[in-house]
Amino acid sequence: MTAVSATQGSQREAGPAPPEAQAVLPSFRCVYDDYFDFIWTCTRRLGVPVDAVDDVVQEVFVVVHARLETVERPASLRSWLYGVVRRTVSTYHRARRVRGAHESVEPFDESASPMEPSALDLAVLSDELRLLWRLLGELDHVKREVFILAELEEMTAPEIAEAIGIPLNTAYSRLRAARQEFDLAFARYAAANEKERK
Repeated sequence: MTAVSATQGSQREAGPAPPEAQAVLPSFRCVYDDYFDFIWTCTRRLGVPVDAVDDVVQEVFVVVHARLETVERPASLRSWLYGVVRRTVSTYHRARRVRGAHESVEPFDESASPMEPSALDLAVLSDELRLLWRLLGELDHVKREVFILAELEEMTAPEIAEAIGIPLNTAYSRLRAARQEFDLAFARYAAANEKERK
């Protein structure tokens, strides 16, 4: 038996490497270029006011730069990034509360929602987007977060579970419940809209 055939035989026995072992961790520059919009959008959706988003996103990328090499599974980089965004935004909200700011902790609080577009934004947005903001505002925080990640950010349930640190079945359960509540809210809106037409 030759060395080449012995090597080939051991490769066949071992089987292909798992996809996560094959994934290569991208450079910080690639992460920045590929995920900037995702991180900015998630930061905004987690309730950071527009005037502070750039600073919080910068903090996120400082953490990413410092800890990128610690990512254990490059295939789930997006989930890891969302976790960094979530913790950084949480720190931001905590610091604002400590400083005595009168800003809502709940991103969809009816009185002053930083997630809700400003008056200028609303003038530009279409009716459908305004309806989306309204319907999302009817979901409670934990369901809304899972719903937004699944439906708007197109993350899978396993990615969501990893990103927010919940069991996979809990992610599926919250997503199912959020979709049902969203559908009910839309049905109520449609019924009220139909009554107005008559």
